[in-house]
Amino acid sequence: MNSWKSVVGAAARTLFTAIATTCLLGTAFAQPANYTTTDKGAIKRYESGRECMGLRKWECAESEFTKAADADPKFIEPRIMLAEIAEQKGQSDVAMARYREVMTLNPGYFPVAQLHLADLEFKAGQYAEATKNYEAYMKREEEPQRKARAKLGIRNCEFAARAIDQPVPFEPKNLGPNVNSVDPEYYPCITADDGTLMFTRRVKAPEIPVYGMQEDFYVSRRDLEGNWKPSIPLPVVNTRAFNEGAGTLSPDGRFLIFTKCALEDGSYGGSLSGEGSCDLFISRRVGDRWGVPQNLGTPVNSGHWETQPSLASDGRTLYYIRGAVARDGIKSMDIWTTTMADDGSWSKPTKLGESVNTAYQEESVQIHPDGRTLYFSSNGHPGFGGLDIFVSRKLDDGSWGPALNIGYPINTSADENSILVDASGRIAYFASDRKGGLGDLDLYSFELYKEARPLPVTYIRGKVFDATTKAPVEADVQLFDLQTGSLATGAYSDPKTGEFLVCLPAGRKYALNATAEGYLFYSENYDVAEGNPKEPVTLDVPLSTLAAGSTIALRNIFFNTASYELLPASNAELDKLVNLLKGTPELRIELGGHTDNVGADAANLTLSDQRAQAVRDYVIAKGVEGARITAKGYGETKPVATNDTEEGRAQNRRTEVTVL
Repeated sequence: MNSWKSVVGAAARTLFTAIATTCLLGTAFAQPANYTTTDKGAIKRYESGRECMGLRKWECAESEFTKAADADPKFIEPRIMLAEIAEQKGQSDVAMARYREVMTLNPGYFPVAQLHLADLEFKAGQYAEATKNYEAYMKREEEPQRKARAKLGIRNCEFAARAIDQPVPFEPKNLGPNVNSVDPEYYPCITADDGTLMFTRRVKAPEIPVYGMQEDFYVSRRDLEGNWKPSIPLPVVNTRAFNEGAGTLSPDGRFLIFTKCALEDGSYGGSLSGEGSCDLFISRRVGDRWGVPQNLGTPVNSGHWETQPSLASDGRTLYYIRGAVARDGIKSMDIWTTTMADDGSWSKPTKLGESVNTAYQEESVQIHPDGRTLYFSSNGHPGFGGLDIFVSRKLDDGSWGPALNIGYPINTSADENSILVDASGRIAYFASDRKGGLGDLDLYSFELYKEARPLPVTYIRGKVFDATTKAPVEADVQLFDLQTGSLATGAYSDPKTGEFLVCLPAGRKYALNATAEGYLFYSENYDVAEGNPKEPVTLDVPLSTLAAGSTIALRNIFFNTASYELLPASNAELDKLVNLLKGTPELRIELGGHTDNVGADAANLTLSDQRAQAVRDYVIAKGVEGARITAKGYGETKPVATNDTEEGRAQNRRTEVTVL
């Protein structure tokens, strides 16, 4: 099962490797006196093959090397070249046979042949034979990187021999002709409500020099029966001059961060300036229209290659792949992360630790909406050969736990990547060119077995609107985890509809704040129960204008029972109030304290006054002029709900802001 490896393409990798091998052998056997034959006819054929190789005439080279090998059964050099050519053509059996000829003739003449043979045997599932060749190679090899590669090969053989006898549940289903085509589809991304699927398709583009292909985004949406509708190309974001692909959607589907690669001359054209050969760009959807993509710039992008982003459900934390381009393809590919600050700037990217990144390749990263489960592909951790899919979980100290191979037959001896796990954690999507597909790479789904699933999550869908006119309002909607006080997730409501959608872990309590220019912010808290993400929390968010007499309740201000001591969980809401006052210098407010009817009237009046004063003291301590704020306690005199139920009494215990 092969999956798309990168936007560079397999053909380019093959070409790079062939050139690199030619250079290596050309150096080793530059003088005829060094050849392992004295047959002049065989030498002539071999040198003719090298000339064809230099001219990139691959069929000519293979023909000449074959004739050279046939002329002298002990001539090693052409056998090495034929083994390499067969390996690059995917003819593993032929390549192994040729490498075995080399090892039989003289195992010490070209030791790397034994490493290549071991790699091919490992991918073919010949674990015992591969282990023997890895071990033998390690005894004669001194070069550190190749020795480390052989050591990893031995670990892989040991792991694969055990794991292949313990298969995990796996029943892939093709997404069908409305999504897949004769062209390759890969790198899926999906909204939190599982309603919109976006993916990359590689299409024919004769006007593109050299490759004649380009990558574009396509979108499919579910119908009322849950089936995928016919996919359509993404307007504005797609171009005819660049490759666009490997995208990540925000949970609500309104922000797209993706990879755009330069033209052959290295330029991006127009206003789309670039930092390296492939950069990360962002586009925002308003209503049904996508905005012109903007380069994320430094420090996210660099002179290297940035690709395959994954945006966390908080809308601020970005994971992506950074790699350096070399003659032999892409090397040093690792997973990096960066966080967006309140002013929209990105922090200096950091590379994830050694529990995730290795000295080899890491690709196709996805941070699940739970914020704690990371899926990625790697060929540097013990696996079945090539790129395997792994999962790592964030620990309480913020570091990442060990990378766990998600098992066979999801992973095989071929390359597996391009995985996506939906918000429910139950369904995974991936790209494969397995038999029975509609063309090249197709998108498939399968039910992910329980041990590999992330934490349960759900999503909140809402609408922000003017409390008086009912008109939709564009607002910054944030939800804070009341237990930790940290930002759990955030989104901007659509300016045309007022709608927003946020995804967050279930089974926790959250404080919601919605802010918009010219309005008092909205405050509410929710207990998001464990449950089915298909049945989300839905809510209305009415915003009151900054006009005299407007009032809002601060639902996320918390005190100890019968006390006016503010709890730390109140800080996020209090800071919102501070920012509102600092950002609107002419604003004057009253802070009103209110209680339920439990207890003596006089005591409740005193407590409500003390609580209002405590909020005022906090705001003044943050630098707001005290003359702009009055505080008053109303006790139990202004209930907004019945005091006959606990729910009603909770509504009555509140702190209100009134615009003066």
